[in-house]
Amino acid sequence: MRFIALTLCLLLAAPLAAQTSDQPTGTISVADDAQSDARIGNRIRDILAELDGYGDITVSVSSGIVTLRGTTPDAESVLRLNEITGRVEGVVAIENEVAETTDISERLNPAVERFKARVTQMIAFFPLALIAISVFVLIVIFGFWLAKREQPWDRLSPNAFIADIYRQITRLLFVVGGLVVALDIVNATALLSGILGAAGIVGLAIGFAVRDTVENFIASIMLSIRQPFRPNDTIEIEGDTGKVIRLTSRATILLSFDGNHIRIPNATVFKSRIVNFSRNAERRFTFALGVAADADLDRARTMLQDTLTGLPFVLTTPEASVWIEEVGDFWVNINLAAWINQNDTDIVRARSEAIRLCQAALDHAGIAAPLPGYRIETGAALATDPSDSDTAQKAAKGPPLAPVQDVDATADKELTKIVDLERAELARDDLLTHDAVEE
Repeated sequence: MRFIALTLCLLLAAPLAAQTSDQPTGTISVADDAQSDARIGNRIRDILAELDGYGDITVSVSSGIVTLRGTTPDAESVLRLNEITGRVEGVVAIENEVAETTDISERLNPAVERFKARVTQMIAFFPLALIAISVFVLIVIFGFWLAKREQPWDRLSPNAFIADIYRQITRLLFVVGGLVVALDIVNATALLSGILGAAGIVGLAIGFAVRDTVENFIASIMLSIRQPFRPNDTIEIEGDTGKVIRLTSRATILLSFDGNHIRIPNATVFKSRIVNFSRNAERRFTFALGVAADADLDRARTMLQDTLTGLPFVLTTPEASVWIEEVGDFWVNINLAAWINQNDTDIVRARSEAIRLCQAALDHAGIAAPLPGYRIETGAALATDPSDSDTAQKAAKGPPLAPVQDVDATADKELTKIVDLERAELARDDLLTHDAVEE
């Protein structure tokens, strides 16, 4: 029961609040006559007659108290009546009994009138809008034509990739410029700030979404400006080794020595350690051989040094080197290093041939590393067969030395041909140029 009573009180208080809201303030005059009330009523009627939506309003004034009756198309018009009436001089209080109409025709007529007014305005605005659109299209067409030309972009840029970036920037500038001019013609430049703000927010969101793509794009620009390698260079990136085919706007493409394509994102290339084996013509190869533990190490080192130096593909400068690395359980390890001109010699075949000939020299001298062996004693002295001992092996001369084979760069030349053919097919997509600055 208390809840019902409280609800009734609130419902009864609502009309009272509507009547007292927006009431006029000030001091009430003592004088009261019919002429003053008539002047107030006439003034209010004249004002309402000039406004739309108040044709059904009746006004009566008594002792400065204005009573309004009738209907309006919407609730906002009802509330506005208090504001208008309260501004008339001499009004003491307002009794607003106006209600919102439910008549369909009266509520639709204003909307129809507004629609007709907007259509008329659009028809009058159409020629000006057509001129603005035409100017925008002409500016954009000119910008795209200018960006499509080879000059001056090819002259300004170090490679085709940077030239395409210049062209994209030019197109964007002409599009924005055309939009500004078109909005200025229709006197709507205020929309430009909203459009640019929305574009900035969208661009920021897209930037976060495609962060890896943007990073890869920037890395492509940096690699194309200062190139750490050239076409056909043999490089190693992140453990992948091969010959460089091309540098595109997205990835660096290598041809492995097995003939496979290796595609590495430019962001990875830019941040990784790059080993360029082709930057210098001279390249060193190393290997290790073992000699018998009781062999004359100085004689073995000198013999291996002479063998390396005598190879026709080994350079005299820098000089080949041989050094004793470590003493093992059954033999002594000796390291060997020699230099070749990799433009003329295949390093894999040169190293293979050097190992073959140096091992043959050790075998011929009888000081090659023996096979691992263990001596097991059972308590009685074992007879030693001289034919089975290492001494007998060393005393016997090994097989005659094999002749030096011809070593060239046959394998590398075949890979170079493959790289050249693939570069010729898609030359435009390559960002590598011989005129670019080397890093």
